[in-house]
Amino acid sequence: MNRLSVGFVMCGSFCTFSKAIEQLKILRQMDYDILPIMSYNAYKTNTRFGKAEDINKDVEEICGRSIIHTIEAAEPIGPKRLTDVMVIAPCTGNTISKLSAGITDTPATMAAKSHLRTLRPLVLAIATNDALGASAQSIGRMMNVKNVYFVPFSQDSPYKKPKSIVAHFDLIPQTIAAAIDGKQYQPMLLGNKADY
Repeated sequence: MNRLSVGFVMCGSFCTFSKAIEQLKILRQMDYDILPIMSYNAYKTNTRFGKAEDINKDVEEICGRSIIHTIEAAEPIGPKRLTDVMVIAPCTGNTISKLSAGITDTPATMAAKSHLRTLRPLVLAIATNDALGASAQSIGRMMNVKNVYFVPFSQDSPYKKPKSIVAHFDLIPQTIAAAIDGKQYQPMLLGNKADY
């Protein structure tokens, strides 16, 4: 039996890249075949969280293959059935808003659109400062889209950033497993760890 193929898409929530890369390592240890994909900004932007070149090198070494970082390279994912499940981690407010509006102007959104064409599961790990603001309606719309599942999430800093939500990246493997079975991993809405 062939290994399950996971499309792993990274968008520009750079402060969560270390969490995403840690999950890439775990998924590789679980023997998934991983296809790395990045938005334009994720692929080329240097930030205080790291240089793009170094991050890209780490991702490619973990996955054992080159990163898809153009719309042209992302488009065949669905027709060629390159992925059994796809996760966007981190999924920014920008990306989820584009997905909910049917806009495919980045490698990330093209990869997701192409993958969903085959009615296979798409898992979203939200990381955005405006999830309970401008992006809330987009998140709500995507919750009603067939074959779309969410990594459980919570407010990450309710007093300093009251509209910000970040997925619990450590639950990505469990969410993927549930999504493959056509189920939303629960509970989806978690309390803030700082409150406990």
